[in-house]
Amino acid sequence: MNQPKTDPRIQRTRKLIMDSFMELSGKKEFKDITITDIAAEAMINRATFYYHFEDIYDLLEKVLSEVLLVNLDCSNYQHKELNEEVITSIFVAITNFQQSLSNRCHRGYEDTIARNIREQLEIIFYKMLLKPHPTEEDEGLKITAVILSWGIYGASVEWKRKSNEITPEEFIQLALPHLLPRDNGV
Repeated sequence: MNQPKTDPRIQRTRKLIMDSFMELSGKKEFKDITITDIAAEAMINRATFYYHFEDIYDLLEKVLSEVLLVNLDCSNYQHKELNEEVITSIFVAITNFQQSLSNRCHRGYEDTIARNIREQLEIIFYKMLLKPHPTEEDEGLKITAVILSWGIYGASVEWKRKSNEITPEEFIQLALPHLLPRDNGV
């Protein structure tokens, strides 16, 4: 059964709240942003905020997920094979996402950011792994997706520490020969 379309007014209000939060996060630390601040910035009342989001943490999760999904462009990877080009592209998208947050108030929510990144990567990697192995044991592919997601996220954190020394592409290229099997004509 088809789900009904969401009313465009609801979508606009939700986007307005999320945009207002992003605007405020550029000016204040997360811990200092209140729902009253967000409502004032969005020119809505608190009840409207609560219609769309449970609390400020729910809003944070949704904003991070949406921004990350835009950066990752997940649909771009659904039908691709796991290879050097895809890993490089994903790694660059993750580092770009982290850079875009560097001017924001992310000190208060690194754990939430990390969890969001790993969860989205896990979904992407699982779908890519499942494609060439549709009959393989599901649990093994899920574990592999978890390992890849944590590894890529960890590498992005390490790159961030060295970001003024090397580009994300150069950084991940150093590891790729050791990650993926190569056909050496043997």
